[in-house]
Amino acid sequence: MTVSRIAWVSLVVGLLAGATQVVNAQSVVAPAVRPAPAAATANAGTVGDTVRVLLVADRETTLSSPVTATIKHLYVSIGMPFKEGQTLVAFECDEPAARLGMAKAELFGAVEAHEAKIRMQGLEQASDVEVALAASAAAKARAQVALQNAQVAQCAIKAPWAGRVAKVHVRTKMSVTPSQPMVDIVKSGPLRIKLNVPSRLISKVKAGSLFDVSIDETSKSYQARVVALNSRVDPVSQTIEIESVIVKNYDDLLPGMSGVALLNAFK
Repeated sequence: MTVSRIAWVSLVVGLLAGATQVVNAQSVVAPAVRPAPAAATANAGTVGDTVRVLLVADRETTLSSPVTATIKHLYVSIGMPFKEGQTLVAFECDEPAARLGMAKAELFGAVEAHEAKIRMQGLEQASDVEVALAASAAAKARAQVALQNAQVAQCAIKAPWAGRVAKVHVRTKMSVTPSQPMVDIVKSGPLRIKLNVPSRLISKVKAGSLFDVSIDETSKSYQARVVALNSRVDPVSQTIEIESVIVKNYDDLLPGMSGVALLNAFK
């Protein structure tokens, strides 16, 4: 009994020792392999940096009526090109033309009266005061003629520069009042670009700097030149406004088109 009991105890101790070794072996965990740190992201503003841009006309304005009148002829339509000095709108001008004729007739009489007073003064038949009054009347008549000429000139609205018609607000035989909009026009020539670039690029952007612009509507790229920079940086957006111009005049570009400027292309 004693020998069997000792053998039994030895067997139990051996089994417990084996189980302990198995547990210790399983508890050993291989150290986790940390992934290699990712490559640093490229600094913004170095490669592929872009901002939205808007094309605007070099000049654009709305021509308004200077007088109360009725439109006699309307020579424009949407999109029509025109030359500098070309008549765009003509008013009925019978009354101003008649007043101009009356003013010229009065001027003729005043000049004749003045010259007569001068001749009479030579014959000692007119005083200096009479000559001066006649001269004043002649000067007043000349001013009336100039005034009526200005009124007649307002009977026709001429183009201040060469360009195209953007919108027509009136029709033929329509009565208009002073300051009433009639025609929107835009000037021909290279278009301007307005954009805001990050202030960190201010050292690269100077007047005369060249860069490329990709326009959405045409799917083409064009070269532009910086013409002016704002005198301050926007502290909220940390951007600076710059004005640029398309280097050449392209027929397929129109005011209002938009696209992106490639800032990494500043030269």
